[in-house]
Amino acid sequence: MTAGTMLDQAAPLIVQHIVDDVLIGRKIEVLNFLLLGILSIGVGRCIFQYTKEFLCDYAGSKIASEVRINLFQKIQSLSANFFDGINSGELMSRVKDDVDRIWDIAAFMGILIAEVFIRTVTTVFFMMRINYQLAIIPILGMIASGIIAILMEKQLDNLYGAVAQEGSEMNNTAAENLAGVRTVKAFAREGFEIAKFHKHNQKFYELNIDLSRVFVKYNPLIQMITRIITVLSLLLGGLIVMKENPLQGWKKMSVGELMAFIQYVGGMIWPMEMLGWLTNGLSSAKASVKRLNKIYEETPQITDQSQLKDEEIPEALFSPFDISGDISFEHVSYAAGDRKILDDVSFDIKAGQTLGIMGATGSGKTTLINLLKRMYDVTDGSIKLDGIDIRELPLPALRRSISCVMQDIFLFSDTIEGNIRLGEREKITMAQVRSALNQSHSAEFVDKMADKEQTVIGERGLGLSGGQKQRITIARALARKTPVLVLDDSTSALDTETEQEIQGVLADLKGMTKIIIAHRISAVRKADKIIVLDKGKLVECGTHDELMKLGGLYKETYDSQY
Repeated sequence: MTAGTMLDQAAPLIVQHIVDDVLIGRKIEVLNFLLLGILSIGVGRCIFQYTKEFLCDYAGSKIASEVRINLFQKIQSLSANFFDGINSGELMSRVKDDVDRIWDIAAFMGILIAEVFIRTVTTVFFMMRINYQLAIIPILGMIASGIIAILMEKQLDNLYGAVAQEGSEMNNTAAENLAGVRTVKAFAREGFEIAKFHKHNQKFYELNIDLSRVFVKYNPLIQMITRIITVLSLLLGGLIVMKENPLQGWKKMSVGELMAFIQYVGGMIWPMEMLGWLTNGLSSAKASVKRLNKIYEETPQITDQSQLKDEEIPEALFSPFDISGDISFEHVSYAAGDRKILDDVSFDIKAGQTLGIMGATGSGKTTLINLLKRMYDVTDGSIKLDGIDIRELPLPALRRSISCVMQDIFLFSDTIEGNIRLGEREKITMAQVRSALNQSHSAEFVDKMADKEQTVIGERGLGLSGGQKQRITIARALARKTPVLVLDDSTSALDTETEQEIQGVLADLKGMTKIIIAHRISAVRKADKIIVLDKGKLVECGTHDELMKLGGLYKETYDSQY
């Protein structure tokens, strides 16, 4: 870029010699060399400009790629509580739109800013070399343009932050609406959703108009300054050239020098005109950087505190298959803000046994599982796996030891096989996939599909019924063959016959600790131990027969169902 810019700056000097030496001095013999110089400048500039553009695009794309993957890795490292307080539309806006703004400043606009600086410095140098007194006019114009650009940047800075935030809100509204489009149509809420989106769209439009007003307010001033300095330079320069005795105290100039000087003034006009546009882009990028920094400033609440990473600890301890599955909750309490969700819960389950968890909605059943997987950390007490506090276990080993079928079913837009082998593509064989499909009674509908296991299902399992999606998620959990299996109300969408068949399969699974959360007595009655939660407290514990004799909440639930 510097080489190309310097070649541009040499062109007016050749023009100066053509005018003074050839046209006025009649030295025709030097014309060929001067024309060859202009041709060489053109060829050299093409080479350097092409190289500059290629390297600029390459570096900018590389920077954007690394920023995007680093940002995504940062987001993935954050704890579940971070995602509780931010919507997916805002995160999508930061990963896509904000990184694109940084891409712009790191590539195209970034190189233009550098080129403006180099061109301005070199142009000022050559103008002062020709006539330092006349050069004061364009320098003053450049300073005035810089002041205007700073004023514009200050106003644009806050506006771009508001535009980016409103853009996130609009993206989130659209994403949420499209994800729940069937619910929207079922409740005939199309008009309401359109009005809600229109509100955000209108606000986004108004903010962008405010940006335009700032740009239109200041940019014409810069344009006007560039015209004024051209006229003044030509007027004063012409007076100096035409008078035999130049203006008092001013250095005399030749016609060729004036021509070169005016060309340099024209070369300075481009950087000055670019100031407004570059300030606009810089403000946009700064707003994006601020938004990304908010994510980078977040720290995960759940960190890997494992002391088992030292070299003297056997590598086998990192494998989930070396965990037997003994689980104990010891005086566990958990609070989210001011709300206490679990209060002094204690129970244990031996490896290979089945634990049933019952309780009303909101009693803390799913929270127990989230604490076991360390999605959140306990407020008080401890949870132990094989006698080791889970906070001392490596996070990957802990989470790979637990297969979950959660209430909120999520299937990726992938093949059925891809969804079942999720996270373990290299380890789970096709035979294990088939076995899991059979165990979860998914094979009966998968085999009827045209591509069977290779059938691509839509976003969140689009195209499958609720029961089919549940059976695929059960197959995904069974295929991993982990020491601990959790089913959180995972058969609620199944018919009674299929539910009983799957429960029979689960009962036959040996060497696996099973935790079954359910509202139906039929799902937990054969468990080795059943606990009943009420308002975050463990109120009953025992087998089905023991709890029936107790005559408490479990008995009441049984009576209401049977």
